[in-house]
Amino acid sequence: MADGAHTAGAEDGETRRDFLLLTTVAMGAVGVGSIAWPIIDSMNPSADVLALASTEVDLSPMSEGQRITVTWRGNPVFIDYRTDEQIEEALNVDVAELRDPEPDGLRAQDPKWLIVIGVCTHLGCVPLGQKAGEPRGEYGGWFCPCHGSHYDTSGRIRKGPAPLNLPVPPYEMSDGKVLIG
Repeated sequence: MADGAHTAGAEDGETRRDFLLLTTVAMGAVGVGSIAWPIIDSMNPSADVLALASTEVDLSPMSEGQRITVTWRGNPVFIDYRTDEQIEEALNVDVAELRDPEPDGLRAQDPKWLIVIGVCTHLGCVPLGQKAGEPRGEYGGWFCPCHGSHYDTSGRIRKGPAPLNLPVPPYEMSDGKVLIG
């Protein structure tokens, strides 16, 4: 009988030990999770960064031929309400001759509106040509006077040291508005 009682006690002890081990591991996991969660959550973007993630612009007050500049993620974004002549110039370019070949149709969702990030791809300057009276370069688009980069009416590099076209940000157009970002 002593052996039977001892065996029953051993099984009961193993069961308690297993329970205590499982409880300890579970509490340890909860403790690690409660410490890790604030650290992981701190890596999420702050409210001011999320506010800059997108910019909505009402295009209805603009007139044909007008250009405006808005800020998105700290960068100037050029919005150009292009004339028929500007669209024609952009379409009549032999894309194969361009340094960074890209047809106008891939750069503008709607041919009337060209939306590009206004930062020269050479050294990060802001090209001229947004305001009336500023030089627009040899191709009627934008001109970066720092090193002489010329962009056409589609924001494509045509002359100068810049290696790439002015980048097109992600955007959606609807109901006379554009949402950039």
